[in-house]
Amino acid sequence: MSDQQLWGGETAKAVENFPISGETVPVSVIHWLARIKGAAAAVNGELGLLSKRSASRIEKAAAEIAAGKHDRQFPIDVFQTGSGTSTNMNANEVIAELAGDGVHPNDHVNMGQSSNDVFPSAVHLAALDVAQNELLPALKQLERSFAKKARGFQHVVKAGRTHLMDAVPVTLGQEFAGYAAQMTLAQERVEAALVHVGQIPLGGTATGTGLNTHPRFAEKVRARLKRDSGLKQIAPPLDPFEAQANRDALVELSGALKVVAVSLTKIANDLALMGSGPRTGIGEIFLPELQKGSSIMPGKVNPVMPEVVLQVCAQVIGNDTAVTIGGMQGQFELNVRIPLIARNLLQSLGLLSSATRALAEKCVDGIQVNKAGAAASAGGTLAVATALNSAIGYDKGAAIVKKATASGRPLREVALEEGVDAELYDQTIDLRKIARGNR
Repeated sequence: MSDQQLWGGETAKAVENFPISGETVPVSVIHWLARIKGAAAAVNGELGLLSKRSASRIEKAAAEIAAGKHDRQFPIDVFQTGSGTSTNMNANEVIAELAGDGVHPNDHVNMGQSSNDVFPSAVHLAALDVAQNELLPALKQLERSFAKKARGFQHVVKAGRTHLMDAVPVTLGQEFAGYAAQMTLAQERVEAALVHVGQIPLGGTATGTGLNTHPRFAEKVRARLKRDSGLKQIAPPLDPFEAQANRDALVELSGALKVVAVSLTKIANDLALMGSGPRTGIGEIFLPELQKGSSIMPGKVNPVMPEVVLQVCAQVIGNDTAVTIGGMQGQFELNVRIPLIARNLLQSLGLLSSATRALAEKCVDGIQVNKAGAAASAGGTLAVATALNSAIGYDKGAAIVKKATASGRPLREVALEEGVDAELYDQTIDLRKIARGNR
């Protein structure tokens, strides 16, 4: 990576104007911006609008940037002009300097483009790339981890719980199958959003009219990007003015990520609760012991991976709020909060990808059943009396449960005392049968 300054005056002005966060535009956006610049140069060369020599030089320079060789040449703060113009100019200047030989940052590198269509296109493609190649595989991995545990735990009966109170028995396998299904649906939600994320506004130039762009430019650039990246969702927008003025597709994807975060929050809380104890909590499963849980209490182990996931999910939900507000800030022909949207959306994608994979590998894959704890909870829930409803009625069943609760005596003992036939009770209160429900 070169340490020589390659950017020019417009970049220097932006660095001076925006000393805000110290956080630059996500590097994935920079890489995709360079890929677009390279494809644009090649197409302009094919169309006879740019000399083959200049096109080749721009392509080479853009490829180096896309490969991460010049990441330090993009120093502008992410909180900058809302169209991303500063970063687009930064890219134009760096590519022109690398290309040399009279290549002009605006006339040649930026040919057929405006910040208003090329920068959001780069954000869309960066999000599409991370979602397709990182997040979706991580969600699939977690789905498989839960599904494998569901099969292994299919005969482990435990207490069901609703409102955090004892309910009729279920199996641990049923619960884990539910978690696997949540991850299946998470993938479907993300995939559905990616259809719209792939519709990039390239070719709209400043306002969506396509002024100063060859009629075939966008089509040919999209084809190159789709071919080279393998991102099959890359497509033309439904309408160029919709694509230029709004970032609704990115808001939609962020919303899908929020739902994933909600799902993972529920799951992580369940795992932490089921593993709580080991003696004074629920204690139905053993989570992997990854590290010491206390600097003062010997032997203490904490549910560290669920806790990490819960923190990540809180951040993703917060990011979605910022993305939503950013998506609302379009006026007429342009949304002007694109860097904000890019920053939060790509952070959410990265966090969820890493946390999901870590949850699968460092937690779910290593979960073991606490047989004694599961058996105790399955046998301890008085809600099994529900199975007697059809034989003795709800009111009598409720009276039996209340008496057993108040006295602390076993449910069977109280039921027989209240006139329930012993054979009927034993045939009906079969925990595995109850857990199967109507299946």
